[in-house]
Amino acid sequence: MNAIQLKRTYDEVEEDDGFRILVDRLWPRGIKKENLTQDWWPKEIAPTTETRKIFDHDKDKFGWFKEVYREELNRNEKKEKFLKEIQEQLEKQPVTLVYAAKDREVNHVVVLKEWIEEQLNKKTLKR
Repeated sequence: MNAIQLKRTYDEVEEDDGFRILVDRLWPRGIKKENLTQDWWPKEIAPTTETRKIFDHDKDKFGWFKEVYREELNRNEKKEKFLKEIQEQLEKQPVTLVYAAKDREVNHVVVLKEWIEEQLNKKTLKR
């Protein structure tokens, strides 16, 4: 199976990006829709506006944020469709989660990637 990669919306698009998923709830600032290459934008999988605003990319709140966002993901009614699409794409090509946050380590995409990999691993073990 192919890998899940993380990339900022402002980074150069590369051939090995594979299937690109914009995973932000809001459209990235300063980028015109025709200038961002993404194959899918499931914005409902991003943290809720309230959670995002409380977190505000504060490193001291990252532990709290991870816990709350993972709870949101586990309760999200779109999670099965989201995971199914990712699994299908990973069988064919890499999947790149695209996001706008400046910090590459303290952001929702780090949490999302970890959660996706755990969920897909559980599904693989059940087979």
